[in-house]
Amino acid sequence: MNNYKNKIKTPLLATDGIIKLYDENELFRGIILIERKNPPYGFAIPGGFVDVGEKVEDALKREMKEEVTLDVKIEKLLGVYSDPTRDERFHTVSCTYICKAYGTPKADDDAKNLQIYKLDEIPFESLAFDHAKILKDFLLEEANIK
Repeated sequence: MNNYKNKIKTPLLATDGIIKLYDENELFRGIILIERKNPPYGFAIPGGFVDVGEKVEDALKREMKEEVTLDVKIEKLLGVYSDPTRDERFHTVSCTYICKAYGTPKADDDAKNLQIYKLDEIPFESLAFDHAKILKDFLLEEANIK
């Protein structure tokens, strides 16, 4: 059985969180994008890899705390993104969630910097990976809710 396990090659599992940031009066401030410290450079939805033995939802909450120092509430799964070319480093599959958070985010861990963007100010041309597609899906989802 161990020989079989050593031969298994599968995509890496990641999770990303579109964080809708609110103030204490429930006013929407925007979504958080991080500026990546490591290649590929650019702005990205905060996220990271799921550890072996970890639930995807737990990994999401851990990654949000590590990258932007916020505790998030998961609202819903936006989608699973699995295009083999979505990450130039290797094949990754990302479970992307829509989340809600309060407080003051701070760039930490793999985040060089962060920015809060209003939905009509998202810098689509500066996004890494397939995050432009993901955020366009998010905007469609938000439009359908209203």
